[in-house]
Amino acid sequence: MRILVIDPQAASLDWTMRCIADGHQVKWVVKSDDKVAKVGKGIVERVADIWEWAKWPDLVFFCDNTTWLNAGEYFRKRGVPVIGPSEATVEWELDRDVGMKILKKAGVECPPTKEFNDYDTAIAFVKKTMLRYVSKPSDSPDKALSYCAKSPADMVYMLERWKRLNKLKNPFILQEFMPGIEMAVGGWFGPGGFNRGWCENWEFKKLMNDDKGVATGEQGTVLRYVKDSSLARKVLQPVEDMLAAEGYVGYIDVNCIITDDGTPWPLEFTMRPGWPTFDIQQALHTGDHAEWLLNLAEGADAKNWVLDKIATGVVMSIPDYPYSHLTRKEVNGVPLYGMTPENELSIHPCEMQMGEAPHEEDGKIVSQPCLVTAGDYVLVASGTGQTVSESKKAAYKVLEQLSLPNSPMYRTDIGNRLKKQLPKLHAMGYATGMEF
Repeated sequence: MRILVIDPQAASLDWTMRCIADGHQVKWVVKSDDKVAKVGKGIVERVADIWEWAKWPDLVFFCDNTTWLNAGEYFRKRGVPVIGPSEATVEWELDRDVGMKILKKAGVECPPTKEFNDYDTAIAFVKKTMLRYVSKPSDSPDKALSYCAKSPADMVYMLERWKRLNKLKNPFILQEFMPGIEMAVGGWFGPGGFNRGWCENWEFKKLMNDDKGVATGEQGTVLRYVKDSSLARKVLQPVEDMLAAEGYVGYIDVNCIITDDGTPWPLEFTMRPGWPTFDIQQALHTGDHAEWLLNLAEGADAKNWVLDKIATGVVMSIPDYPYSHLTRKEVNGVPLYGMTPENELSIHPCEMQMGEAPHEEDGKIVSQPCLVTAGDYVLVASGTGQTVSESKKAAYKVLEQLSLPNSPMYRTDIGNRLKKQLPKLHAMGYATGMEF
């Protein structure tokens, strides 16, 4: 099969490598950006112009929802199967206000949310209500503008800070803070409805152990696919008819806060594969890595996910992550040692390329081809098991087998907070059958 992968941020290297290993031809469209200029070099064929390959693919896979969406409409009109959002459904994620309205229309109760176009109005609103809020950008991927305040005064300070730094580029929302347990659920949707297997997942977003430090997007995730999910019934299945009406094909995820009374409060949609979630999902995948997506687009279910088994993934990075793009520290060409035929399927390369590095062979040091870094976000290591403990132990065992000369970093507590959270979730009817 000929697969055109539209991936502005070069997030899908691991999946493209698996597709190539399955015998598929892959053209990888990546944004012209210094940060990802070398990702995949020597591994997958990168192409600069989508339209040069407009008549080539049998399948088009969008890994992102911020760039080149007009190409998706072009391929759909030509009858080429497309995995990814339309220009309408992408707004469910990028415009938080639209996303909340979609959920409300489907009968899902949402946390009180208000959209703002200027900081002064938002500051006056917080001072008037004196409540705790979470701020999130609309129509912007800038995670620096996402903030969970500890108090009304804290929120006012951040709003004043962003105003002073002239950070406002798009509208933003203030969402009333809901204390509880964060849990998400996702599913793969096509003309045949949702594929078998709801992906229940728990993200660990901060840089350091115990959720300290800067929010990086995701430092690791625990997930599983299940046949039945209480959370999916409440926040995902209600939007099924709207997805069908839009002709949506791809992954959709709803992140929630579940309060002590068992109410799931949806926070946001993800209308695309999650990263590194999609890498970790590969640990629970069976069969060909691309054929099932073609099945999805055609309305069939390949039943390609292993159900009830747990997968844990941990991100490995190198300094100056996550700020190398600002400090300009050299992050290219650092060799990965310790990858073997036994552990390679549990290693998911992210910002890597082919290069050469010194290796020991027959008592001598010789230069050999190997995977080397192409950025500071190096790889994800995954492990599976019947319990969270088994899966995280397997993931960390892989990490212990790897070495990078440039001070590799990763959290050592991915999954740990579920020891306390799972019993609470079970009491409310969520994550049933899942053991720590």
